[in-house]
Amino acid sequence: MARFKSNTRLSRLSVKVILAQTDTTVGFLSQDAKRLKEIKKRSQTKPFIKIYRDFKALKSSKTRIPNMFKNSVRRAKKTTFIVKNLAFRVSKSSLHSQLLRDLAWHYSTSANESGRDFDMLFCADKADIIVQNRDGLHQRSSSSLYIINNQKRRKLR
Repeated sequence: MARFKSNTRLSRLSVKVILAQTDTTVGFLSQDAKRLKEIKKRSQTKPFIKIYRDFKALKSSKTRIPNMFKNSVRRAKKTTFIVKNLAFRVSKSSLHSQLLRDLAWHYSTSANESGRDFDMLFCADKADIIVQNRDGLHQRSSSSLYIINNQKRRKLR
């Protein structure tokens, strides 16, 4: 495992998959959805959550959030929203945001095979870079998930 004191080296690497403690649980982060689907052995039709580094990046992605839910999206913590089959979340975690500093977004998924629990050996084998702090990597509860449209909001988990 490579250890860096500075995050600037990460931006120069051609990174495919990063294993890190996200704002919710341990996750794989990548801009390559195809590679994440291979790792997770996941259905080709199931989309990934897109995590943005800040609201400016979300706004520049042209994701249209219904007016009546803009305030709740801005204030949400550890919450994923689905708008027109696009799942997204804005990360406020400092470590996670540092990883996303140079890139406006990443696809994110929990660090496990589909339908299984977190296994460090599996994850270490599949990730190109592992980022962890003194506390290590811990499986925690996943984010809340809401579907929103122009009229209503429905909680899925």
